[in-house]
Amino acid sequence: MITALALAAALGGMLVILLASASADTALFARHIPLLIGLNALAALLLLGLLATQLRRLWRDYRQGVFGARLKSRLLIMLASMAVLPGALVYAVSMQFAVKSIDSWFDVRIEAALDGGLDLARSVFETMQADLLAKGRSMAYDLAEAPAPGAVLLNRLREQTGVNSAALLTASGRLVASSRDGELQGLMPALPDPTQLRQARLGSGSARVEGDAASGFVVRALIPVSSYRLEAEPLILQIEQPVPAAIAQSAALVEAAQRDYQQLQLGRAGLKRLYTLTLTFALLLALFAAIALAFFLAGRLAKPLLMLAEGTRAVAAGDLTPRAVLETDDELGVLTRSFNEMTQQLAQARIEREAAQRAAVWGEVARRLAHEIKNPLTPIQLSAERLQMKLSGKLAAEDAAMLKRATQTIVDQVEAMKAMVNDFRDYARLPPPKLQPLDLNRLVGEVLELYAGGPVGIAAELDPLLPPVAADADQLRQVLHNLIKNASEAVQDKVGAGETARIAVKTHHAGRTVELIVTDDGPGFPPEILQHAFEPYVTTKPKGTGLGLAIVHKIVTDHGGSITLANLSAAEGGGARVCVQLPLASAGNKGR
Repeated sequence: MITALALAAALGGMLVILLASASADTALFARHIPLLIGLNALAALLLLGLLATQLRRLWRDYRQGVFGARLKSRLLIMLASMAVLPGALVYAVSMQFAVKSIDSWFDVRIEAALDGGLDLARSVFETMQADLLAKGRSMAYDLAEAPAPGAVLLNRLREQTGVNSAALLTASGRLVASSRDGELQGLMPALPDPTQLRQARLGSGSARVEGDAASGFVVRALIPVSSYRLEAEPLILQIEQPVPAAIAQSAALVEAAQRDYQQLQLGRAGLKRLYTLTLTFALLLALFAAIALAFFLAGRLAKPLLMLAEGTRAVAAGDLTPRAVLETDDELGVLTRSFNEMTQQLAQARIEREAAQRAAVWGEVARRLAHEIKNPLTPIQLSAERLQMKLSGKLAAEDAAMLKRATQTIVDQVEAMKAMVNDFRDYARLPPPKLQPLDLNRLVGEVLELYAGGPVGIAAELDPLLPPVAADADQLRQVLHNLIKNASEAVQDKVGAGETARIAVKTHHAGRTVELIVTDDGPGFPPEILQHAFEPYVTTKPKGTGLGLAIVHKIVTDHGGSITLANLSAAEGGGARVCVQLPLASAGNKGR
């Protein structure tokens, strides 16, 4: 919808520009004004329809209480008002200015000046006609007195009067003699038509201005030559005098200005309507485009705020899943990203809190189990051993063997129960770590020496520039033993099948922490185990208690670190990956 509004606004803008351009060209305006007005009206109706659709949709959401509709409505009203109010003011001022400007074109003084200029040009032309007519009559009198008027006399008279061209014609239009000035000498003069000759013969003479602004104006006079000789043929004298170029140009300009002024005066009301229509279309286009832009900006501004509002409601309802992030570099983008980071931290804090609660519960359970189970184990073991000792010599061989197997089974199971109880005791009574600066590479090397020569080779990739960490050496040694033991057990099937197994221990400096990574190429962690791997009794081993990773997790978190489990991809060779992050040693945690 926003795209359609933008296209319609662009189309309307082009049409308004065409309308304004056409209004400056009278011929173009006359040819295309109906089409341009119709297209502009169609574009305005299209924009109005699109905006009405958007407004109806927003109003429906507002009435139905759709989340965010009120915020969008307020933003739309504010943004649209910022465009509509100044636009209306500019429109009103422009209308007044246009109307007054058009009225100022038709000032009485301008009209009087144009009329005066035109009268002055006419007066100049009339003066030139009267002067040329007087000169022609004088020349006609002299020609009538001559016994044989010819070219010589005509040339002399032309030079005496200063006219540009003279020609002597018969009543039928035959050229008798001619004389022209300067470069025109010898050229055939322009001859009058029969109607002009007849009017000249019947009258006392006439003069008129001929030509145009492009070719130049010429004053032509026709005077009858009245001879007193009865046998003489009636003659007509034609003389011509060009109008000076400056006077002709000024007269043409004044006449053109007068003509244009009269046309404007006749179209004064239509001109006002035209400019009013153009300004109205421009205003409607600007308003519709501004409202369309307000829709776009309102949606764009409301989007991150609505994302935050929805996220806040979800967080209040207990949903801490990550939200969509606004990929912008402005403050709203920073705000949404910060909110997302906050929810992630809250989710992590919730996970850690729940883990701590579970650990505390399991610790309490472990203490009670260790106390309640360990007490009867020793009497059971002693009783079984006493039975074996007292009765073994008094029974037959077969019964004695059966007694030995039974009592030995009891003793073995008691030992297993004691081991499990000891694990519970260790988990429940794990002492607080004594943090000291520790060379992790050295500790890893010491632990790996204990596994040298074993069935599985362990590769060490230690960062030579690894800074010291804040750790308890004994507890961290327990973590290493547990992780390497788990990795060794994970690859036992490959070793038993004669395949080459791989275990790697890596150390790496990562910002403010040091990473200890243990990987193997075994089957990896089952997906259902990954989410609960650090809880007690969660294990895939047939004889395991599930306390190993729980103890490791407790030790690492007590150190202020973190531990993550993952499965390696097929491209990485498959297997499991355990990453322990420990804080660097600092003055604040020494001896804690």
